[in-house]
Amino acid sequence: MSLFKISPAVIVAIVSFLQVNAETHTVTLTNKCGYGTPLLIGQNGETLSTGGAYTQNGEMNGLIAYLQTGNCGANGDDCTLIEATLNQGYSSADISLISPHKFSVASGFSYYDGCDGAGANCANDGCPDAFYNPNDNQVQVGCPDDNVSLAITFCG
Repeated sequence: MSLFKISPAVIVAIVSFLQVNAETHTVTLTNKCGYGTPLLIGQNGETLSTGGAYTQNGEMNGLIAYLQTGNCGANGDDCTLIEATLNQGYSSADISLISPHKFSVASGFSYYDGCDGAGANCANDGCPDAFYNPNDNQVQVGCPDDNVSLAITFCG
């Protein structure tokens, strides 16, 4: 004998709630340089993408992306770096030229599926939209929308 019964309506409501509150993000890498390999690296150092789109159900913390031209070291050292965290309710991305990173190719990002068009571009050394020291917090671009995605473009 069952201790309790769950009606089909309750099951449908639970499944609907879970689907509505599921978190999904996509990062799309586009290389318009004609050379190099775009890399999207996860928080644990794993390569998530070498071009195209990468989608994950759940939050995406501590992402880095850069164009490996053969001159970039581990973690994009000596190259232009895009950093991002995509979470329900608040996401953040930026361009980092904090040493050991430095300008290598034009790089930029913009949000889509929320905060459409918000982003930053760095077309040359000295661009005003990049971190040069850890206190340049004004260059971070935030987005409060749920399920936001990020387009990263090299030589765009």
